[in-house]
Amino acid sequence: MWKVPFALVTVLAHAAQAEPRLSVDSLYHPTRKVSYVEALGSRYLWRPDGTLLEERTQKGALAAINRIQRGTFAPAPLLDRDQLAAALAAAGADAEDQKGAAEAGLTWNAAWDAFVVKGVRDLYLMDLATGKARRLGTGDTPSFSPDGAWVAFLEGPDIHAVELATGKDVAITTGGDATHLNGRLDWVYQEEVFNERGNFKGYWWSPDSRRIAFLSLDESHVPVFTIMDDRTQPQKRVDTHYPKAGDPLPTARVGLATLDGQTTWMEDPFPGQDTLVPRVGFDPSGRLLVHFTDRIQSWLECRVFEGTASRPLVVERSRAWVEHLPLPHFLKDGRFLWQSSRSGFQHLYLYDPQGRLLSTVTQGPWDVRRILGTDAGHVYFEATLRTPVGLDVYRAGFEGVNDHMRLLTEAPGSHSLTFNAAFTAAVDRWSNVDTPPQDLFLDGEGIVLHKVESRTSNAFKALPKAKVLFQQIKARDGFPLETMLVLPPGFDPSKKYPVFHYVYGGPNSPLVRNAYSRTSLWYQFLAQQGIVTWICDNRSASAKGTAAFGAWRNLGALELQDQLDGLAWLKAQGWADMDRVALHGYSYGGFLAAYALTHSKAWKLGIIGAPVTDWRLYDCVYTERYMGLPRDNAAGYDASSTLKAAANLGGKVMLIHGTMDGNVHLQNSVQFLDALGKAGFTAPLVLMPGSDHSPKAAQNQWEMYSGMWDFLKANL
Repeated sequence: MWKVPFALVTVLAHAAQAEPRLSVDSLYHPTRKVSYVEALGSRYLWRPDGTLLEERTQKGALAAINRIQRGTFAPAPLLDRDQLAAALAAAGADAEDQKGAAEAGLTWNAAWDAFVVKGVRDLYLMDLATGKARRLGTGDTPSFSPDGAWVAFLEGPDIHAVELATGKDVAITTGGDATHLNGRLDWVYQEEVFNERGNFKGYWWSPDSRRIAFLSLDESHVPVFTIMDDRTQPQKRVDTHYPKAGDPLPTARVGLATLDGQTTWMEDPFPGQDTLVPRVGFDPSGRLLVHFTDRIQSWLECRVFEGTASRPLVVERSRAWVEHLPLPHFLKDGRFLWQSSRSGFQHLYLYDPQGRLLSTVTQGPWDVRRILGTDAGHVYFEATLRTPVGLDVYRAGFEGVNDHMRLLTEAPGSHSLTFNAAFTAAVDRWSNVDTPPQDLFLDGEGIVLHKVESRTSNAFKALPKAKVLFQQIKARDGFPLETMLVLPPGFDPSKKYPVFHYVYGGPNSPLVRNAYSRTSLWYQFLAQQGIVTWICDNRSASAKGTAAFGAWRNLGALELQDQLDGLAWLKAQGWADMDRVALHGYSYGGFLAAYALTHSKAWKLGIIGAPVTDWRLYDCVYTERYMGLPRDNAAGYDASSTLKAAANLGGKVMLIHGTMDGNVHLQNSVQFLDALGKAGFTAPLVLMPGSDHSPKAAQNQWEMYSGMWDFLKANL
């Protein structure tokens, strides 16, 4: 076969076509990037009466709130950004608070006729009916009581609530300080326990609006990790209580407070044990529900409190780990639905109010991802039944397994539905790998009545489109691995092509998805340069039931084996130049890329982004879920460490890391570079000044992708 030199691929491709070409600058440069696809800026909200509201944003700021008219689906204005700014100014907000409010998310009441918005400093209540705003106080993380009469929020380490009719401000909790947090989650709880990055809310209203349950966290014994911001003089110091593997956990207590500030503390059902509290809430009758897990998350108990004491409602145990499951979903008659992977795949089970299993609701070699709601006779849920690389919405009855189950989303791809209260209409945010997101307006049977497409520029429409192929291949033991290929325009299988191999690989975190993503145009850019993009989800990343359990206590080994099996399949196709395969991963993918490059010789290049280079350096909740405690699994930690294997580096590598990464600390990359240096290797490091774990600023994104492209051009 003819092997096409990389430089010649680029020249010939450019000469052979007059179509517009992508570049790193056109995709990512802060001032020179081109707007190829304008993201859908609408969030849709159903009022209890069936009215549909649209919360529209433009360039990260609120543009308007509209009512979507029945039949025509045309937006009717209710409030625009200028009216909001005027109302806030009348309420005393200065220009800085007005700007901050326009860029902040809105917190709505249950009737969807009023919302709270946070300025830079203060919280404001906006009433859509009157068009007037009022200041509530200084704080963050607001929420309305279910009856709409109160707004609670966090002021520092404590909870406050304002009675809207009188303006009375009540300190719901007191005594919080820098290491004792009431109602505010700390770093590891928001990131790993509640899995809601950036949401530090740790309090919940009771259904009758008379009580607030909250978590009280004591992190006085949790080690502090310090990051220095060197962009200024003097430097700025950022201290975070961050428990690494084996470190002390924050101690959690559950309190139940009344609106006069009186707290009753719930009894700890596991005194003397290291436990986590991953979910707190109420059932419809007002009983407090709390999930508890052990430190390494091998069991989970959903407990119901009666007074201050509790009893288990549902118990889950695992030979490896238990995911942080959602609270039970209650039906009007007191029965509830529970999600569990006990069958090997995540499915729904029906229980009576006392916690006795009544029936299996869904079953099969596929997963239920999320319950969207229930009506009198059905449950609506997201699932991977049609394909493991897409996401669809189904409806099923409660009487028997897969009772009258029906697919409600017709087009292949990835769907996310927002139903009205009666489940007679929905808005579906849909995309596939070739199609930017669309909003589809559906009736209750899934029939499309209207659609709104992403705005795409003429430059986007004129781009030569690479061909994307999804294929399922077999690992050496027959396990089906999901893969995705992005082939250059004019792909010729008789030629040889360099390959950009992208990985993530973390437990239950697939990359291969039939959905449009922010990296879609990056793959298209590489295709224009004559580079094939290859993505293969190792089994532990595939989110296929409990397939991830094979990685337990030995992260890296099974993932690498599956990736090598994927490369063997790629080699067998004949057109891949196996001497020019570059591996890239970020975060867990950075770990896997570093592990693969230090435990094999299969890749010529490695681009390692924000990697965990030794699991002793990452947070205890995520790490111990999969690796156990360091003292109990020292051999596993050593085997997965890229620091200890640095002398075995099998290809040329480059590292990328944000200087203010508070999640995977820069310490990981520095220690890896140090280990490489001691072994006689050097590697370039691209720093993204000021970037946290995910580079959001345009400057940081351009630094990352331009650094990657320069490295690929020079070495692939």
